Amino acid sequence: MSNSEYRQITGIIVGCGNRGQNYAEYARHFPERFRVVAVADPRQVVREKMQKLFSLEDKHVSNDWRQFADPSIERLAECALITLPDREHYEAAIQLAKKGYHILLEKPMATKPEHCKEIVQVCRDNNVLLGVCHVLRYLPVVKKIKELIDKNVIGKLISIQHIEPVGYFHFAHSFVRGNWHNENESCFSLLAKCCHDLDLIQYWMQPRQCVNISSFGKLMHFTRDNKPQGASDRCLTCAVESTCPYSAKKIYLEKPNRRWPVSVVVPDIEEHEGWDEIKVKVKHALETGPYGKCVYGDCDNDVVDQQVVILNFDDGATATMQMVAFTEQVCQRTSRIFGSHGELTWTGEDTLVHYDFLTQKRTIYDEADLTSAGIMGGHGGADFFAMDSFIRALSLNKPELIGTGPEDSLASHLIAFAAETARKENRVCQINEFA
Repeated sequence: MSNSEYRQITGIIVGCGNRGQNYAEYARHFPERFRVVAVADPRQVVREKMQKLFSLEDKHVSNDWRQFADPSIERLAECALITLPDREHYEAAIQLAKKGYHILLEKPMATKPEHCKEIVQVCRDNNVLLGVCHVLRYLPVVKKIKELIDKNVIGKLISIQHIEPVGYFHFAHSFVRGNWHNENESCFSLLAKCCHDLDLIQYWMQPRQCVNISSFGKLMHFTRDNKPQGASDRCLTCAVESTCPYSAKKIYLEKPNRRWPVSVVVPDIEEHEGWDEIKVKVKHALETGPYGKCVYGDCDNDVVDQQVVILNFDDGATATMQMVAFTEQVCQRTSRIFGSHGELTWTGEDTLVHYDFLTQKRTIYDEADLTSAGIMGGHGGADFFAMDSFIRALSLNKPELIGTGPEDSLASHLIAFAAETARKENRVCQINEFA
């Protein structure tokens, strides 16, 4: 779609961390399609950065998103991008939807099933569009898998095997030291990391419905019991740091880097700063903040570092989803889709392999589409496709362009809640218990 076909959409961003800033890149590259008019974040340095990038008036820069939901002030824009910490999604989505903002909501929608349901209902009651950032659905290769399944290219769909390799240092960064380290402060790791993946399985399986689910997993490695002898509570003062693959020195200081994950440790990196200047800031953060702590019992972490989910669908088809921290690959999902007459294999890249049982031939599909996706690197370009679909849906008044709307997103979230209940209670859960 050409730029001339877009109507410019205005938006506010509430929560300007890594995800919020990444979605905001869309406005920098396509200002004729999307304009950021206000931001909210509790961190002054981040607010100042965003204000400068988007030339915002002081009155449209706030340390509290609730200012923009105040019934006494005029609505500032057409949509709100909610990229707050997980436990703040619910209140922000409810209040901003009631204010009349169309909502693009970072996953997970909320940390309780009843809150997810309420968000969907309130958006419906207030006639606002809701898009949830299950961004992987928007990848061309993911859509190609769905197309081939629906065309019966592999015959009857029998089973799906899906693996999310989180990455050993990524898990240590995000789920041991970082924002998602403790369930009571954020949410359980399956919901935070893999509602993406459960959504993919649901998408490929449709119109089949998941009917029951079981799950197993625990926190295996990042515990005090596994702390090496002689280790200290911080990597920068640790006598055995050189023998630890999870060392903060290795993750954040070994190679010059101004992007993720360093940008999370030091959010006030200026564009003009070189690595020597950034390195000083990183060292200070590791000396004083959570990202410099030992991963073995000093981070108050309690979320599982590996989990397997088994799904049963209403026609007898099955699926497995495995999340594991201990991998070389970082979030490079792999999937095998088994049909009665063929198999599809996706290794997380842009290519897809189809093996036909009858002809015993392989067909390779290359679904690379990097014309614009490269401007927003998150999730292999999926962040761009998700953002573009949301803006087009508003611009053209076509809600169907939102690939991860309220009903589908709610269904995949309920699968995640059911899986975690099954794990904790060591039983098979019926999905209708949560619906």
